[in-house]
Amino acid sequence: MSQRTKSRIPGTSRLRGRAAVLALGLGASAAVGAGVAVAADATSSAVALPASAAASVQQQATAQAKAAKAAQAKSEAAKKVAAGQTAAKTAASWVDPVKKYKLSASFAQAGKLWSSTHSGQDFAVPSGTAVVAAHGGTVVKTGGNGAGDGPAYGNAVVIRHSNGTYSQYAHLSRIDVRSGQTVGTGQRIALSGNTGNSSGPHLHFEIRTTADYGTAVDPVAFLRSKGLSL
Repeated sequence: MSQRTKSRIPGTSRLRGRAAVLALGLGASAAVGAGVAVAADATSSAVALPASAAASVQQQATAQAKAAKAAQAKSEAAKKVAAGQTAAKTAASWVDPVKKYKLSASFAQAGKLWSSTHSGQDFAVPSGTAVVAAHGGTVVKTGGNGAGDGPAYGNAVVIRHSNGTYSQYAHLSRIDVRSGQTVGTGQRIALSGNTGNSSGPHLHFEIRTTADYGTAVDPVAFLRSKGLSL
């Protein structure tokens, strides 16, 4: 009985040894497999990162391009608004009725040349000097006899403006506009002269609250309020 037991022990030991070796081999294989899997994952990550970075760079570039385009559009819109404001300001401006002048008889000045006081501002210029509309508007009166205001004015033109005022130009040698005509700021309407009750060539200029004589206000003060320096 004991001999049989002893004889079986070595075989059992060999079986256990083989099992241990097999287990060790399986463990090593598992370890090697795990290592390969880890290496494979590492390789996959290494390949994926550059693609992700490239996508991020592309997104940033696209966003920057959109922002630049939006900024350019905003800039162009601002320029258009500024241009529109400049055009509106120019359209709303007043100008001197003649160039290279000397102020002579002034508004409300007393003298023997007028029945009461002077009703406008005289601009001393040679005959034939271009007379322009001080502001855009519609011609409402034109012709000799002061365009209906009396022979003292000679040839005259009266323009109605959108702000409710009227401008009058008198002692003209020639008239280049007709009643009902629309004129722009700075457009030539006549040539200066010495017609009517005049002591020498000049332009008589008035600012009125109506189209007719007797409603004049100080034209120099008015033009200065519009930004002109006379």
